[in-house]
Amino acid sequence: MFTLRTSSRAIRPVSRAFSTSRVFFTEKNVTSYTTAKTLADVKGPETLIGPGAKENTIPTELDQATGLARLELLGKLEGVDVFDSKPLESSRTGTMADPIIVNSYDDYRYVGCTGSPAGSHTTMWLKPSVGKVARCWECGSVYKLNPLGVHTDDGHSH
Repeated sequence: MFTLRTSSRAIRPVSRAFSTSRVFFTEKNVTSYTTAKTLADVKGPETLIGPGAKENTIPTELDQATGLARLELLGKLEGVDVFDSKPLESSRTGTMADPIIVNSYDDYRYVGCTGSPAGSHTTMWLKPSVGKVARCWECGSVYKLNPLGVHTDDGHSH
């Protein structure tokens, strides 16, 4: 009836030269920066790298924090709320004529509405953006974005 065809080819492993897997490292001109110890010392992202732990010691959070976490920690040490995390006004319901103003350094911000007075309904997450208000589906409270960043011609807010 049917016959099966078998291949008579020998299977050979594929070999690759080591030279194709080699990576060449070159010396780069690296500028050294000092680690920021206060908010006034912060000059850019490169100054927000923690120094690390000294030999034979356990590092503290300040020793090993980097980036935005280090910026927030330096702010807390000086009593500054870097990310403005205080709650929004919940003593009233925002209207289209008098919305609740939400400050942001970006073009949008997420807002959790719990009603007025606070805790009247479950948290509804809203996203007001530049030129567009957000209205809560539960209580009807209106939130409007107040952009704080300085807009530049390169399309970034600084």
